[in-house]
Amino acid sequence: MKIDNICKKVLVSEEEIQATVKKIGEQISKDYDGEEVTMIGLLNGCNPFFSDLLKHIDLLIEVDYMRASSYHGSIKSSNEVLILKDLDKSIKGKNVIVVDDIIDTGETLKCIIELLKLKGAKTIEACVLLDKDIKRNVAYKPKYIGLKIPKEFVVGYGLDYNEHYRNLPYIGAVKDEVYTKEENNNE
Repeated sequence: MKIDNICKKVLVSEEEIQATVKKIGEQISKDYDGEEVTMIGLLNGCNPFFSDLLKHIDLLIEVDYMRASSYHGSIKSSNEVLILKDLDKSIKGKNVIVVDDIIDTGETLKCIIELLKLKGAKTIEACVLLDKDIKRNVAYKPKYIGLKIPKEFVVGYGLDYNEHYRNLPYIGAVKDEVYTKEENNNE
């Protein structure tokens, strides 16, 4: 099976992604001009976005990673965030930007932000490539948002379905029959 057979349509093209990433990187560079920033990528979905974003940031930066999960192998958030990998370095007194692929319920980012506050960061902002148009479980809005997308289950450019399809160069909407079949199997 070809890897892109899961998508019913392309929501965001590779070209649109790259233009958006460049714009966000330039804005971060402007906002933090003359300052050092610690960029924290949320694994695994952040990888393509994070890697491309770093190329467009003209600042002295440190890079670290965290891994959190609220999906636990499902297509719906459990609203329970598990920290699977914590930071390797101290962020006390540092400017921090948390980078993730998408915000939907807001639970994961809220949890991460609260944890980083406890670790003593000087400032904490969030940066996401995609903002899914849904009612949030928590009232949190990242400072840096690339693109708003409709309420669709999406894959590609780091976003996955059962840990697959992260390597698509675009963001595609998954065919309804793919995830409705899983929902019916989980009931």
